[in-house]
Amino acid sequence: MSVNLEQVRAVLAQVIDPNSGAPLGLTPKNSELVLNESELSLTLALGQGLHNRQTELRKRIEAALAPQGLNLKDLRITRAAVATHAVQQGLKPLPSVRNIIAVASGKGGVGKSTSAVNLALALSAQGARVGLLDADIYGPSVPMMLGLSGRPKSQDGKTMEPLIGHGLQANSIGFLIDPDSPAIWRGPMVTQALEQLLRQTNWDNLDYLIVDMPPGTGDIALTMAQKVPLTGAVIVTTPQDLALADARRALRMFQKVNVPVLGVIENMSVHICSNCGHAEPIFGQDGGRNMAAEFNLAWLGALPLVMDIRTQTESGTPTVAADPAGKYAALYLDIAHKVATIVADLPRDTAGQVPPIVKH
Repeated sequence: MSVNLEQVRAVLAQVIDPNSGAPLGLTPKNSELVLNESELSLTLALGQGLHNRQTELRKRIEAALAPQGLNLKDLRITRAAVATHAVQQGLKPLPSVRNIIAVASGKGGVGKSTSAVNLALALSAQGARVGLLDADIYGPSVPMMLGLSGRPKSQDGKTMEPLIGHGLQANSIGFLIDPDSPAIWRGPMVTQALEQLLRQTNWDNLDYLIVDMPPGTGDIALTMAQKVPLTGAVIVTTPQDLALADARRALRMFQKVNVPVLGVIENMSVHICSNCGHAEPIFGQDGGRNMAAEFNLAWLGALPLVMDIRTQTESGTPTVAADPAGKYAALYLDIAHKVATIVADLPRDTAGQVPPIVKH
């Protein structure tokens, strides 16, 4: 039986991506096929990377090719370019940042910063260019978490170069003040500082800028939600009722300013004893999952309360960097893939596009 490349591409276009659950949709733009008699070599660009399921995808492609009398010789997966997506009305995406994602909790102490830094590292591990902005002026933790110190350099006296930690571009007020100096500032000063950190940092061609939001839903967080061009937000909570109540407030804050909420992460979902491995839901069960269902949001995943995640992050080498093949890093990698997939389905930015000329 003789088949040509277009027929092969049409067959493979219907193969279901094991990550997204959608057809691969092969086109000449996102794939390259080389057919040598009965052997096919395939290069495929996937929008969100493949995470950890390349073996499963290969099996599905081989099964689709078998009825055509073809064998899959080589499969090469590349990452398609990340698009710039729409932001709040009246704002425009930053020129050097395609998507800004806020990580918020509504309150402190639920592991929001740990989630933010590991989400950023996981997106980076999956091939994206990622930055991390520490928006917590009163309690900056990104310098410690990334093991960074020193002040950002400036080439022109007006803008700052981000510091680099574990491959992430990062900036924080913690780089600009002494570690033990409190930021005794009122709201307007804090807002101005955040705007400067965001807009006066020379972010270098980022696919995603993760913003570790300040706790609470006061004027600082609200101003950030209104003035920062956000593609979306991720809500972090614990299963505890008190944390969930504040997480709901943060969620509604983003909804009121028309920022899409990408999903919910439940942190400290279960305590795992470092001695015996016993698992105990000391903060309750399924609170974050139920909240996601209540608001019809994506359930991004749950992270246990374990010693390793805390010690790795506080040592300056967060879990995804410290143990990239470990089971806890795998949880963050799965969350990152879900976030990237959800972002990819959002409306594209059209603010910079020139409208077509209509001839009358």
